[in-house]
Amino acid sequence: MDRRSGPLDAADTIDTVPAATLYPDTPPFRMHDLAVDGGHVLRVQEHGRPEGLPSLVLHGGPGSGCSPLLHRYFDPARFRVICVDQRGAGLSRPRGSIVHNTTAHLLDDLCVLREHLRIARWLVVGGSWGATLAAAHAAAQPHCVAALLLRASFLARAEDIDWFFQGAAIEQPQAWDRFAAVAPAAQRDALAPFFAREFAEGEPSSCRALAQAWWQWERSLATGVEGGAPPFGAALDALVDRYRVQSHYLQHRCWLDAPTLLERCEKLPRVPTLLLHARDDRVCRPEGALSLHRRLAHGELRWVDGAGHDPAHPAMVAAMVDALDCYAARGNFEIQR
Repeated sequence: MDRRSGPLDAADTIDTVPAATLYPDTPPFRMHDLAVDGGHVLRVQEHGRPEGLPSLVLHGGPGSGCSPLLHRYFDPARFRVICVDQRGAGLSRPRGSIVHNTTAHLLDDLCVLREHLRIARWLVVGGSWGATLAAAHAAAQPHCVAALLLRASFLARAEDIDWFFQGAAIEQPQAWDRFAAVAPAAQRDALAPFFAREFAEGEPSSCRALAQAWWQWERSLATGVEGGAPPFGAALDALVDRYRVQSHYLQHRCWLDAPTLLERCEKLPRVPTLLLHARDDRVCRPEGALSLHRRLAHGELRWVDGAGHDPAHPAMVAAMVDALDCYAARGNFEIQR
């Protein structure tokens, strides 16, 4: 299928993505509201063709929810793309809830979803936190994973989380000063618990200010562009819910301490596996991708230049689309030379 133009949701990207690199933003052919335990209801959307290659897409965050960009990497003529909003995220209900919301819950939900859809094995694709969850899912259910495509992998180690809240200040000190200024001076050395507590218990007006500060800091790290007007109105309220879930996970190191994600990777199936990572990613640093690759001797680490942590950067979009086109054609991610 030829790729042609189509609008991107504003939440997907800061920069404009050349439309020629993406597939059309086709509507879902099926939507589900899947009830799981703890009172959560997951929104699931399926794009492409019912007879296409089953592919699970895991969004980042945690708490971000799916966006049109995630299914536009895939050729809708060849894939059945399953986009699920994780607990508390996107159109799942209750939005922003951190009750009964842990990594173990999300892994159980993926088992329920696969059985609900009657899929034996699927390609699993995830970026950032989505890559974390994809790897953890493959380790927990190796028999159901046909292949793995992990973009901008996040290992959820203490040093990775500390880097985002504290260590990255050396990269953009002025942007970090504005980010940290929302916390009392005495708490700026421990921003992760501060944000988790405030998003869980704070007043709405305070949470909106925190969400704006977080958004600007995250944007500056992801793209290298400082400043910019953050979302407002309903979009800002959605951002508050997103960061409530995300800070909840980061405060608990995503419940991936024992065993760690790298330790779990010893159980990953030896299926086609590709890591895509930008050399200049300042949110999920390249060192993490190297550490993960060392645990996955059967996989390939492919570097992308200049993309930062932006999933909509043209270089990353091209790398994702090319990898998925290759998988659809040959069942692996190997580039034919």
